[in-house]
Amino acid sequence: MNQYMVRNLWSGILFGLGLVAFFDETVFHQLLHWHHFYDKSTLSIGLVSDGLFHAFSWFATIGGLFLLADLKRRDGFLLKRWIGGVFLGGGVFQLYDGTIQHKLMKIHQIRYVDHVIIYDVIWNSLAIIMVLVGILLIRQTKTLRSQQTNA
Repeated sequence: MNQYMVRNLWSGILFGLGLVAFFDETVFHQLLHWHHFYDKSTLSIGLVSDGLFHAFSWFATIGGLFLLADLKRRDGFLLKRWIGGVFLGGGVFQLYDGTIQHKLMKIHQIRYVDHVIIYDVIWNSLAIIMVLVGILLIRQTKTLRSQQTNA
């Protein structure tokens, strides 16, 4: 597989992961106050954990954008493959958050309400849809690239 194919994928994955993590932290942690990254301690610890989570999301986003800039400079950017990586990275992060962090580790819930299952189903369904869209776009670019090489 071409080095640009791999770099487009990783750039998109990092950007998508960072974007969804940033959205999660900004909307659900800061604006709606539904939870903190780590809810099993004091409010101060919860806020510190949110800050670390926020820093992680920005490092991933910026890392993905640095890779993107390098791809553009080398004329190796493949938009469809990159967008597939964005969907895949964002969806995998969201699915990990909704299953591992919410249910297995129980470090926080998406929202502390009586019928949290409704929120869980919506959160994880959107994650699965994002992963599937990402995989579909990535597979399409793999097929297109091999057809271009064989032509």
